[in-house]
Amino acid sequence: MKRFDVENLRRFIIEVFEKMGCSPQDSLQAADILVRAELRGISSHGAMRLVEYVNLFKNKRVNVKPDIEVVNQTAGTALIDGGKGFGLIVAPKAMKLAIDKAKDVGTGWVSVRNSYHFGIAGYFAMMALEHDMIGIAMTNANPLVAPTYSMGPLLGTNPIAVAVPAGEEPSYVADFATAPIARGKLDQKYASGLQAPEGLLQDENGNPVTDPDILSKGGAIKTLGGDEEHGGHKGYCLTSIVDILSAVLPGANFGPLVVPTLGYLATDKATEDKGIGHFFGAIRIDAFQTAEEFKDYMDLWIRTFRNATPVEGQEAVLIPGDIERISELEKIKEGISLPDNVVKKLMSIAVELKISSRILE
Repeated sequence: MKRFDVENLRRFIIEVFEKMGCSPQDSLQAADILVRAELRGISSHGAMRLVEYVNLFKNKRVNVKPDIEVVNQTAGTALIDGGKGFGLIVAPKAMKLAIDKAKDVGTGWVSVRNSYHFGIAGYFAMMALEHDMIGIAMTNANPLVAPTYSMGPLLGTNPIAVAVPAGEEPSYVADFATAPIARGKLDQKYASGLQAPEGLLQDENGNPVTDPDILSKGGAIKTLGGDEEHGGHKGYCLTSIVDILSAVLPGANFGPLVVPTLGYLATDKATEDKGIGHFFGAIRIDAFQTAEEFKDYMDLWIRTFRNATPVEGQEAVLIPGDIERISELEKIKEGISLPDNVVKKLMSIAVELKISSRILE
């Protein structure tokens, strides 16, 4: 592991996007999302994803200066075509539009097509907090998850994030994949020589395995819950809801029709690449009750759960967002640690794009 100064890592990521042709403003935005992922301890969606983004650029699948277009809209809704831009660039604009619509009519809902991976969903949901709004963000992704009873992968890990403001207590932020493990975390385990926990993966024949590299061998991630006896069908429902709202609603590629950004996933070359899709929501609290009343009551909700008696061996009952918030505070002071294999890949990107690797020293 090697530790990096937060701003040095940010500068490096900015330069990577600028070298690919993104504007300085868009490059800064993209870097902010990836650094925020690292700070919040979600490194599976942080700097390591630069390899995927650079490959999209090299394969000419992404538009570094996309024409982001509002295709259709009402007072409270909109459909955006991302112009095949990086999701890190398209998604913030879509969430901002949802917030602006919520300011006008109480709620705002924006769906996106023709985009790509957007980083951590929580980043966009949290954009609503400073406006005394509840934020919602979700996206579909590469088909890696096998629905209940399916032998092969048909759905993405399809995350959902919901951010809710509080008063004196820290905001509630739930940011989670609707599958039992994210692909990036499997990549991390494989790079570290670790096995995946039992019950999360299956091979190409549907047999349970713990090989973290099984996705490259035709295997799949099981749904949240695993088999039907443990509620796997409910995980299937949750993941499919995200797929429908994020992809079917805006007209992006859904489920197995997603044109993969991963080299080991096969694709039907006849399939039109309409990118992946996202779905964003912003709910103005004072459309229901005053923000002050709500946040006071939300504080009570948080304290009620935080004061619950923990099971033996645990210090406390946590609130969604606690772990990420604590991580962020610590890493701002101490820096961001990256595994050696990730550092090696970043160095390769630096050589390829002719960026000074001294930024990473």
